Amino acid sequence: MQRVLTSCRFKRPDRIPRFDTLWEYPQSWQEIFGDLENLSDITIWVPNEATFPSRARIIKEENDLIYEIEDWGRLIRRRRDAYFYEVLEVPIPPGTDPETVAFDPPDLDSRYLMGEKTLQDTSRLLEETRQKFCIFGKTGGPYLRSTFVRGETQFLMDMASDPPLAKTIADKVADHLLAVGLQELERWKIHQTGIWIYDDMAANRGPMFSPNSFEKILLPAYRKMIRAYKEAGAAYVFLHSDGNINPLLDMLIDAGIDGINPIERRAGMDPFDLRRRYPHLILIGGMDNTGTLIHGPIERILDEARSLIDLGRDGGLVIGTHSISPEIPLHHFRAYHEFVKEYGNFDG
Repeated sequence: MQRVLTSCRFKRPDRIPRFDTLWEYPQSWQEIFGDLENLSDITIWVPNEATFPSRARIIKEENDLIYEIEDWGRLIRRRRDAYFYEVLEVPIPPGTDPETVAFDPPDLDSRYLMGEKTLQDTSRLLEETRQKFCIFGKTGGPYLRSTFVRGETQFLMDMASDPPLAKTIADKVADHLLAVGLQELERWKIHQTGIWIYDDMAANRGPMFSPNSFEKILLPAYRKMIRAYKEAGAAYVFLHSDGNINPLLDMLIDAGIDGINPIERRAGMDPFDLRRRYPHLILIGGMDNTGTLIHGPIERILDEARSLIDLGRDGGLVIGTHSISPEIPLHHFRAYHEFVKEYGNFDG
């Protein structure tokens, strides 16, 4: 934990902190790299923040298709064992007054249980995990979670054609997420680290909406969430968003965001430009997992890692990627891993 927090204070840690997550961890990789704490200093604990977990049930099964109501209240159709699914119905469709919709309570114990799903198991797992990782909590953000209950296309149309309605939905969703986040802080005692807000709201070329729409509809919810988390004692509030969020960063930082992740280079998120523009913004990520780590060559991988380690030598940076997918060759990841371990050791 202290390695990450030292870097967050813009002081030199014993070595560069890491945050890498793997889509899968096959046995062949485990035999080389060992336990996951050898690959990452951070882990994110995730509650069940959904709006309607009490509604979750399977409606019917037809051949290899499953129709179910999931925790956000959406009717989805998916193929058995598939990752992606099709949304057929949402809980706040057009014509519904969002003010009349009641979400499940945020203080349900079942939202915060880990391990074997008891309070005792969760407490034990928390302490075990705290010995290995720097633990942060997580909630979603007002954009993406609003699309869950409204539908992505419909919510974007709301933002463009009916901003007051879109703001009502975003505020309602944000209030729910905030209540969940405050419960996390207290139940898991993670005040000295804090909360990550996961809100994918951009593609490679920019946000899914205009900066003006963000300022009017979503920024008030961000201000409220961040302020409340910090008033409750959270040391840091970080934002995870894929894509190019450069047009929104001034507003997000003014709202109190302390750091960002994953800093996707393919989307124009340049960690060196970000450090120049925002010298006190904590950067988490920066390694190109869709270009450099996949295609190499190894010299390019090491150059990229070296430049990031140098940028974070005096704190303010946690090196890592968006994620480690099966497309990344083992020998590329191994070269990256071993270089970070050696060159990123500041006490050596």
